Amino acid sequence: MEAMVNGVLSSVVLFSLAPLYFLPTIVAVLRRVPNSGSVLVINLFLGWSFVGWVVALAMAVRSKVRN
Repeated sequence: MEAMVNGVLSSVVLFSLAPLYFLPTIVAVLRRVPNSGSVLVINLFLGWSFVGWVVALAMAVRSKVRN
């Protein structure tokens, strides 16, 4: 029974933190930045390090280029 509770708790924590981990990608898609694919790749592969996550977030919130 305890293993089942631990598994459920782990799943809840994982699904609760996933949106926070992918916050830069979510922001980029909602803002329709032109480099949202790059933000996703950096977030996916380097987001585990704080520096990679901050770089992806900075790319997501930077000013859009006007045409």
